[in-house]
Amino acid sequence: MSSTSVITGATGHIGYALAMELVARGQRPRLLLRKPSPLFAGMPCDIAFGDITDPASLPAAFEGADTVYHLAGLIEVNEGNDDMVWRVNIDGTQNVVSACKASGVRRLVYCSSVDAMPPAPKGETMRETGHYASAAVSGAYAKSKAIATQAALNSAGGGFEAVACLPSACIGPYDFKCSNIGVMVRLFMRMHFPVTMRFGGYNFVDVRDAAQGLAACADPARAPSGESYLLTGEYLDTEAFIAALAELTGHRAPILPLPRIVAGAAAPAVEQYYKFFDKTPLFTSYSLRKIQENGLFSYEKAARALAYRPRSARESLEDMIQWIEKNDPEFVKYRGA
Repeated sequence: MSSTSVITGATGHIGYALAMELVARGQRPRLLLRKPSPLFAGMPCDIAFGDITDPASLPAAFEGADTVYHLAGLIEVNEGNDDMVWRVNIDGTQNVVSACKASGVRRLVYCSSVDAMPPAPKGETMRETGHYASAAVSGAYAKSKAIATQAALNSAGGGFEAVACLPSACIGPYDFKCSNIGVMVRLFMRMHFPVTMRFGGYNFVDVRDAAQGLAACADPARAPSGESYLLTGEYLDTEAFIAALAELTGHRAPILPLPRIVAGAAAPAVEQYYKFFDKTPLFTSYSLRKIQENGLFSYEKAARALAYRPRSARESLEDMIQWIEKNDPEFVKYRGA
């Protein structure tokens, strides 16, 4: 049987890390791209062109593959783009499932998000649920991931296998597209982050650990079809996260707190500003709401089944900072100014 693996969304934060993980395991992954990318120059991989929103482009890209890792999706935390979120995250996943079955793919590993999980009361540790329902979560992104996760799991049967992984907020290297957290880290590195926040927090996972968990899910002996796995890491409150950045960058930690009510009032304007300049916003109404929800997740199931051992948030942040210093053109330009 073919051992070819296909990755959708390989230019994303986790997608690139997964490509690196599979290469480290001696594989030559096939990457589904919408257009040519310089990111993979020199990487031992094959490139196929297609788009998960274009069903006709997928079967040829999946032909001969044993496993498809479906990571392509729209991480949209701004308001007002619901139709595109639905089209990419839900319709795109259904297109991927159909193409897998038409092409004889044995296993689908779907990369979801902890946002698909219904939030539990503060202080309660959350674990994998038997059903992911859109009615239990709020916001177009979370709802779309819940629907897509359940659809992927429901697609299993008749010789076709499907598992789902739910990472938390990703940090670490390979942040080519500058994620929301990446914006914050870069601002701090440039000493352009004058305030701290004394409310909220979140669960952070290194992209390399998430990639290891995803890769392990290709093995049916480890990850039976129909199962889902939380790929999470360490919870840090926002002030502790900012303090860690200060220590790792050698910059002074800000002492001026940004009040919760001010952040909430400013969020819509911040979203519009960054949308106008087509840049990733530092925070949005959605992200402010998420950091105030429960962020305690257990990765015990993944640890037991997948030998999943996430590194500390501090180690991931340190590696992220070093990666940005060496690889972010804008930061290198700033450093040389």
